[in-house]
Amino acid sequence: MEFPRLYLVQQNFPDRSVKDIPGTVQKELKQSGLASKLKPGAKVAIGVGSRGITNIAMIVRAVVDFWKSEGMKPFIFPAMGSHGAATAEGQADVLAHYGIHEATMGCPILSSLEVVPLGRTAEGLEAFLDKNAFDSHGVMLVGRVKWHTDFAGKIESGLFKMMAIGLGKFAGAQTYHTYAYTMGLEKVIRSVGRQVLKSGKILGGLAILEDANHNTGQLTAVPVDGMEQKEEELLALVKSWMGHVPAKHLDILILDQIGKPISGAGMDTKVANRSVNGAYNPWPDTPKFERIYVRDLHPNSYGNGVGLGMADVVHDRLLEKIDWTPTWINSLTASTPSAIRTPIHFSTDRECLERIMPTVGKFDMRRVSIGWIRNTMELSRAAISENLFDEFKANPALEILEGPFDFPFQEDGQLSEMLAAESELEHAH
Repeated sequence: MEFPRLYLVQQNFPDRSVKDIPGTVQKELKQSGLASKLKPGAKVAIGVGSRGITNIAMIVRAVVDFWKSEGMKPFIFPAMGSHGAATAEGQADVLAHYGIHEATMGCPILSSLEVVPLGRTAEGLEAFLDKNAFDSHGVMLVGRVKWHTDFAGKIESGLFKMMAIGLGKFAGAQTYHTYAYTMGLEKVIRSVGRQVLKSGKILGGLAILEDANHNTGQLTAVPVDGMEQKEEELLALVKSWMGHVPAKHLDILILDQIGKPISGAGMDTKVANRSVNGAYNPWPDTPKFERIYVRDLHPNSYGNGVGLGMADVVHDRLLEKIDWTPTWINSLTASTPSAIRTPIHFSTDRECLERIMPTVGKFDMRRVSIGWIRNTMELSRAAISENLFDEFKANPALEILEGPFDFPFQEDGQLSEMLAAESELEHAH
């Protein structure tokens, strides 16, 4: 089968990276007045989630150092729902994989699934709080504010969601996602978040915003007063920074990898334009894709293959790496069983593409438009088929690095790892 030739392109997104992360964290937290509510010697619980956040270990260490400088006794706890296979050990292990453990943080890591009930919201939802956090003198959240993969609203993924679902651990995550099926997740997040705030345990949070290059673009201390409104403002800002695949419409989008460090849904649904419930192209103002091919699972996904159900075809190597226990626990907890359906799959990249290309309504395979990215978080570098040359040549934010060249198949039918970083290739060998 003949394939279209490719160009390697670079998307030049604005660089918003924070130059001095520890210094910025210290400055933000000092100005926020978060420490004024506690006396020296107080135990401060720092909640950290499971997302692949750039510089997360450096950021969390700076938060720990701030509380120590104020004479407090900080400890870290995993603020996660069903991640880490919904076990205390698994959740501590997720943090350790990001470099967050006692030796690097200089404080204890307390991981437990035990929760304390905080009463019911007006809508009848019972709120929960991690017991170690409840037994502290104050809780601070460290999390990334971003768009959510399942819905669109004024508050999506961030400190409020972490407060609702992450602090409630597995017990909370199960309850909240069940209610969300009929109420909608944004309403659940706000309802439970407000109930958690009533406990008086929350001091505030540090909101992390990332730019389209996946750099730390802003660090903002968010005091508990006005937390809901502030998060709305931060979400609106970070949505305006969002990157997209550099083509308005593709017949096939190739993803090198999916996984939990990339997105809670395995792939960012608002980049891939898929719904966790199976709908194609549900998000307006986002490039449209007819088919999605996924080649592999991110090595830091712990075998969690959530998201494979949004693909149309996957490589056998992806299925071989899936650990189905954490995968089904995560999917069923989130009430999204379609997100882990197994698509058709073959043993080589060439066969996967040759099988799916004739399904997009074109007889000449050289006319099939193809885009290839590393994953839905890394959008600065991409390969785009030559048949879209006029479109991407007219894009001032795009730089052509190489091409046109033939699809880089090796003799065994596998693609060369053209978009992988050198460090990843070393890790693979």
